[in-house]
Amino acid sequence: MLISEIFHSVQGEGELTGVPSVFVRTSGCNLRCVWCDTPYASWNPEGEEKSIAQIMEKVRKYSARHCVLTGGEPMIARGISELAGTLRAEGYHITIETAGTVPPQGIACDLASISPKLGNSTPSEGLIDPAWIKRHEKTRHQPEVLAQWLADYSYQLKFVVATEPDADEALASLGSNFPDIPHWKILLMPEGIDAATLSSRQAWLVGYCKDKGYRYCDRLHVRLFGNTRGT
Repeated sequence: MLISEIFHSVQGEGELTGVPSVFVRTSGCNLRCVWCDTPYASWNPEGEEKSIAQIMEKVRKYSARHCVLTGGEPMIARGISELAGTLRAEGYHITIETAGTVPPQGIACDLASISPKLGNSTPSEGLIDPAWIKRHEKTRHQPEVLAQWLADYSYQLKFVVATEPDADEALASLGSNFPDIPHWKILLMPEGIDAATLSSRQAWLVGYCKDKGYRYCDRLHVRLFGNTRGT
């Protein structure tokens, strides 16, 4: 498997915010989000080839019993199901951070942290090969695949938003495809890679969540450590 990094930190987003966890970041992604905060695992994948045994040796060095499989898009990583199965066999709680564009196919997972990509994720011309723009647009919205994750796993739906129209788009999409999802399972997170940007978007988004009944999701790791690797 091509691994970008393995590190020990606290979960910065979602229902398990603050929980000490080991993060295994695979390298490679089937999308090209314009605001991606880990381009070294997506736009320009880099890392080292590691066997399942080598990955587990590193994971076991830490005391945390929560393991987060992230990326990039971990679900396209060669051997991801075997890695998840090994983690399950050793008693780890497994969170998978995914865009929900690849079917789960029975992968071991205790919390599917699904971040469907909105229109604000699509890069504009001039930033990337136009073929990638088309591929991103075609791939980012997969309600049939998302339905499989929602049916088979404990989940949280986490949307990255910069503006109120972004939030409206997220909720309209869910309303059309999944109207029965509990509001507390829908997390709205401000887009940003520094504390100042997060704070500038926090005020309106908190108010939006209060009005609509959805869950506000902060980015604790950015506030604690900034936009740095290994955090």
